[in-house]
Amino acid sequence: MKVAVGSDHAGFALKGHVAALLGRLGHEVLDLGTDSEEPVDYPIYCAAVGRAVAGGAADRGIVIGGSGQGEQISANKVPGVRAALCNDLYTARMARAHNDANVLSLGGRIVATGLADEIVDLWLATPYEGGRHQRRLDQIAALEANGGVLPAPSGDRP
Repeated sequence: MKVAVGSDHAGFALKGHVAALLGRLGHEVLDLGTDSEEPVDYPIYCAAVGRAVAGGAADRGIVIGGSGQGEQISANKVPGVRAALCNDLYTARMARAHNDANVLSLGGRIVATGLADEIVDLWLATPYEGGRHQRRLDQIAALEANGGVLPAPSGDRP
């Protein structure tokens, strides 16, 4: 699998660790920066990862910052990206199984390297379940395509 990785300065150290892990697991790594702990603006790097995934240059993506929150938000602005902030194993598994998340976001100031290894490995290995979850992903794609507007099915509240 080809995995694009990107981080800001706060996630730089964990990005290097994760990239090495991906290599040991046999994955190809596309490192989209940043290249040091000098302060940078994370949206640039997270959007680059999102574009790589949405455009097919990478199968999945991983973005890392201090908390992972802004990184997830930035990646999700790229059409076709489903980025999930997963600082624990349960959310990593559910992000893949139910939401078919194609970008993982991690908090470099929250997740230690050992836990990051487990999260990344689980996230990469968990298949999307499809089935009843596909209807919701279709709705998310429709929201994205229609500027945040989705007709509510009859009986549901808007």
